[in-house]
Amino acid sequence: MLTIDEAAALTRLPVATLRYKRHDHTGPRSFRMGRRVFYWLSDVLAWIDHHYNGDGPQAA
Repeated sequence: MLTIDEAAALTRLPVATLRYKRHDHTGPRSFRMGRRVFYWLSDVLAWIDHHYNGDGPQAA
């Protein structure tokens, strides 16, 4: 499990960007435990692979 800070460091995105992508349903899959947001490492890595290796909307 990764915290939002750890996921931001792994993706090299600002925490605010990950929060927005979570709100917009365009970021890696996340879940809440109480008031805290967590990400599974496998979900973050899959999201990175999808979006930055030619499959996602940011590929040009």
